[in-house]
Amino acid sequence: MFLYMLYALAGATLVLVGADRLTDGAASLAVRLGISEMVIGLTIVAFGTSLPEFIVSFLACMSSDSSRVAISVSNIVGSNLFNTLLIAGASAAAAPIACSAATVHKDIPLCLLASVVLSALTLDGLVSGESTDVLTRGDGIVLLCFFAIFMAYSISLARQKQTVTRQTSPMSSLRITLFIVLGLAALIGGGELFVEGACGIARLAGVSETIIGLTLVAGGTSLPELATSIVSARKGQSALAIGNVVGSNIFNIFFILGVCASVETLPAAGLTTMDFTTLIASALLLWVFSCSSRRLSRWEGWVMMLAYALYLGWLTINSIH
Repeated sequence: MFLYMLYALAGATLVLVGADRLTDGAASLAVRLGISEMVIGLTIVAFGTSLPEFIVSFLACMSSDSSRVAISVSNIVGSNLFNTLLIAGASAAAAPIACSAATVHKDIPLCLLASVVLSALTLDGLVSGESTDVLTRGDGIVLLCFFAIFMAYSISLARQKQTVTRQTSPMSSLRITLFIVLGLAALIGGGELFVEGACGIARLAGVSETIIGLTLVAGGTSLPELATSIVSARKGQSALAIGNVVGSNIFNIFFILGVCASVETLPAAGLTTMDFTTLIASALLLWVFSCSSRRLSRWEGWVMMLAYALYLGWLTINSIH
């Protein structure tokens, strides 16, 4: 028990330190390049914090065990729900998040589109009457095509030089690189340690594997996004916080599942229409809240976290029966 507690404590510490360093490095990179924090959040930070999901999903799709292959899709769906409802919600509850016009009219709608596309490609039984729900290699190529469009959009944003009014202390290129690389390493390594320790404690306490999978493992791969977004929001770097969530969701669906499905057909075993409906509804809720006043307020953040708790409760009840 003591060893697992040590793992969890060390992991949580590494995640917090890594999030702090990554946020400072990313913000300084945005200033040095003269581009918005939103672009950095959508690309570099989002891709870096999505590495745990990529590693878990890719290794699962390469496995000869069919039950592990099925983890690829469920891991991404669960992580995106965690990102949208819990991470964005917790970040807004920590400090209201301002949303730019581009975020409201382009970035979040693109995140919503990703959820709709994934649902349409996966729910073969509902869409075309097939007996099983799978992501085929053709579906994977479609997702990668959408990812290419997203990257082209991000590059076009990066080319639009923007005036940065927020004051930051000057940071050298070497220091920026070290902060970003070491910050990401601490986030990913800390997340793995935390999951190992938390799962060990839960098993010793008699918690079922189903509940562990629904909470600790799914949340553990999204721990880097959670820490980074909350730290960014607390530091007043709203664009990084919301960009990290939106960018990670887009990366998860278009890139990670695109790559995995292109390698191996992925079954959506265990996932239901309710899961995909909730995925779309969560992105829609984020969009509606951000449209209201171009910001996510504290009470809206609490509503989003409550929605996640209700979904988790529904999953738990259904896993018992």
